[in-house]
Amino acid sequence: MGQTLRDEHYRALAEFRYQLRRFLRWSEEAARAVGLEPQQHQLLLALRGLPPDQEPTIRELAERLQIQHHSAVELVDRLERRGLVRRERGERDRRQVSVRLTAEGRRVLEDLAAFHWQELQTIGPALIRALEQITRAVPAVGEGSVEQGSRGERAASDTR
Repeated sequence: MGQTLRDEHYRALAEFRYQLRRFLRWSEEAARAVGLEPQQHQLLLALRGLPPDQEPTIRELAERLQIQHHSAVELVDRLERRGLVRRERGERDRRQVSVRLTAEGRRVLEDLAAFHWQELQTIGPALIRALEQITRAVPAVGEGSVEQGSRGERAASDTR
C-alpha cells in the first residue's frame, strides 16, 4: 500500500474495532443466554437472512459465516439435533441438500433478533460515528491511492 497512516487513522480504526467488538460480545452473550453458541446463532441468522436468489446450502452458509465447509456441517448437525433446522433434499436433484429453519428455530431467532434490534438502537450511533471517522479519513491516506479489493485480487489483476 505504501501510505503513511497518521495517529488519527489508528484512532479511527481502533474506535471502529472497539465499537464493533462491543456489539459482537453483546451478541455472543445474548446467544449463550438462550442456550446457543454464537456461531449457531450466526448460522440461524445467515439462513433466515439469505437473499431470495441464494439457495440455503451448506456451502452458501459456510461462505456467509466465513468458515470451512466441514465446520458448517457440524453446526447444522448440532442445530438439527436441537430441532432448530432441518435438511431437505432437492426435488429435481436428490443430491442437492438445503437447510431450512424449523418453527422452533424461527421462534428462537425472532427472540434474538428483537434483542439485537433494541441493542443496535442503543449502540448504533456510536458504530456509525466510528465508521464515519474511517470513511472521512480514507481520502487523507494517500488521496485516492487506497487500492480496492484484497491483495490476491490485485496480484491476480497484475498478472493479466
